[in-house]
Amino acid sequence: MRIGIEAQRIFRANKHGMDYVDLQEILHLQVTDHENEYFVFVKPGPDCCVKSSSNVHVIELNMPSYPLWEQVALPRAAHQYKLDLLHCTSNTAPIFCKVPLVLTLHDIIFLEPRDKKNRSLYQNMGWLYRRLVVPRILKKCHRIITVSQFEKQNIVNRLSLPDERVTMIYNGYNYWFREIEDINEVYRKYIPKRGYIFFLGNTDPKKNTERTLVAYARYLEKSKKKRALLMADLDKEYLDDIIGRNRIEHIRKHLFMPGYIPNTDLPYIYNGAFAFLYTSLRESFGIPLLEAMACGTPVITSNTSSMPEIGGKDAILVNPEDSDEIAAKLLQLEDNDAFWAEQHTMGPKRAKLFSWDATAQNLLQLYNEVGRQLN
Repeated sequence: MRIGIEAQRIFRANKHGMDYVDLQEILHLQVTDHENEYFVFVKPGPDCCVKSSSNVHVIELNMPSYPLWEQVALPRAAHQYKLDLLHCTSNTAPIFCKVPLVLTLHDIIFLEPRDKKNRSLYQNMGWLYRRLVVPRILKKCHRIITVSQFEKQNIVNRLSLPDERVTMIYNGYNYWFREIEDINEVYRKYIPKRGYIFFLGNTDPKKNTERTLVAYARYLEKSKKKRALLMADLDKEYLDDIIGRNRIEHIRKHLFMPGYIPNTDLPYIYNGAFAFLYTSLRESFGIPLLEAMACGTPVITSNTSSMPEIGGKDAILVNPEDSDEIAAKLLQLEDNDAFWAEQHTMGPKRAKLFSWDATAQNLLQLYNEVGRQLN
């Protein structure tokens, strides 16, 4: 088959969750599948992280905005390259496209009420775009992929789709996330002393940044060690607002906010951390949860959505809306060496249950099944 893969954003410098999923799926398909021919459609950018090969053709499509790229340039290219199948990987797809579609629907958060506190224009426009596009493309999709059993049931129930039309394929994590003895002082670019607490938060309300910072403030009030908190990619104005409203000014001297941390540095950051906070209100999968566990870093995560499914029965699960409970688990890790050691040992074993190789094999199987149905 001639299979197209939409990977619009993988060439941008500062990648995020879905970009890494697309990239790893493509790289592993490039190695494992030599029967089908792939056409990877990207927007030009500085990080040319996929190269064309005998079975994979990287095609740059230039359009000034995401909607124009997806709704105009992508279907036009799909027709031009005579595709048998087009896999759209990032929750949306062209409304008018004659090529059979497969859609990865990571989540359906766009159907849930939008938090009015969210002032991010980018996030709000994305939410609106998905609400407009997804209902119009579902009937045209021959198969819908999602990334956890939690999200599959959510999609089937909320969108009234037949169970057989939705396939669950787990994500993986990159092999360089592992326990590292010599972390080469990489963490010192971001924070001077190891043994810190690490949190990947942002302004999206689902990341639960405010309650997590309140939990950290309560941890500091009771802790004898008062470990620093390293936070990546968080807007300073947003942080100031949280600190002011919650009267937790005392946390400020313990915070380190270096901005965006490249994926290549993250293994060293996890290895230098005492614990990782992944206290989102909702996740469809949660790759950072696996990355931290693979590095042997104890993780405090939420008992909601997909996180118990990915973290497993031995993970530290908390109510993400209860700041006291988050703080209590941090203190338990700090005061109980045996508890910390159990989590340190359990994490890598759990992470090994997930891999990009398995993801690519399951994707290939789905492509072949859809191809047989189309014939």
